Amino acid sequence: MAGGAMARPRALPSQPSAWRTLATAADRERLRGWRDAWGKALAAARASGHGAELAAGGALFNPDAALPGPEPQPGTYRCRVTKLGAQSPGLLDYAAYPPFTCTIAREGDVLSFAKNDGVQRPAGLLLPGDGQRMIFLGTMMLSDERQARDYGTDPERDMIGAFERLGPARWRLVLPYPRWESLLDVIELVPAG
Repeated sequence: MAGGAMARPRALPSQPSAWRTLATAADRERLRGWRDAWGKALAAARASGHGAELAAGGALFNPDAALPGPEPQPGTYRCRVTKLGAQSPGLLDYAAYPPFTCTIAREGDVLSFAKNDGVQRPAGLLLPGDGQRMIFLGTMMLSDERQARDYGTDPERDMIGAFERLGPARWRLVLPYPRWESLLDVIELVPAG
């Protein structure tokens, strides 16, 4: 896979919502705080003068926009990252990055996600969630690393998020309270080509 080997939990869940047994306590807490993360991040981005960009994003920046429906098909996607709300003074409350390439792949009974380009590259599994969203468990690959660390081995690299459908051929990965920089990362995915 172009993004490097997947960050795999030690055992894969056999039933929906079994991701809770794989996620670390810290990550379960971060995911429980998803609505708080959205509220703080959106307020900070608006206060810093980015209300127009948020409005232009439509469903992408609406915390309640998730739709039921089909999961993404394996393949190459055009993705873009938006970081909302600064974790500390001196950081930006809104940062939108140019599109990059990411991959959705089949890993046995589950899907995987990997950001293929850039200095910070999330990689991990998309596990069954509540029917309206999947749960991302993964790790952050940095710089020139060629393989992701296993989830659960480095708390500074562990990531959790919600993978949601926004419309026909459009999804987002929402990462509440990531370890670095922002209060919320939103990654939009649309099929490449």
